[in-house]
Amino acid sequence: MENNKPEKRRFQRILFDAPCEIYWQDDVQVAELLDISLKGALVRRPDGWAASEGEPCELTIHLNDHESAIVMAVTLRHLEKDRLGFKIEYIDLESASHLKRLVELNLGDADLLERELAHLIE
Repeated sequence: MENNKPEKRRFQRILFDAPCEIYWQDDVQVAELLDISLKGALVRRPDGWAASEGEPCELTIHLNDHESAIVMAVTLRHLEKDRLGFKIEYIDLESASHLKRLVELNLGDADLLERELAHLIE
């Protein structure tokens, strides 16, 4: 069956497998990044996950065998049986540069990247 609903997503998801940690209150959970965009991240739900939707967390995504990382303050926007969706609330300049470069390399289209960055600052 064909779905005729228009896509509302403004930011392309980049499939990207990377280790990460989710910090929530005094707990740290090791997880796996499934995909990322300029606005959020989708993570495989770790066993024993206890936070609810709307909870603030910190997400650290390791790049290049832990040589660098993307660190961001996030809010848990949706949780499913096996996945967690986070919205980026704050990201420092160095992490934002890593994220922009990651998206740029995976999109392969400078015009599309510029449109996404324009949507981001709207």
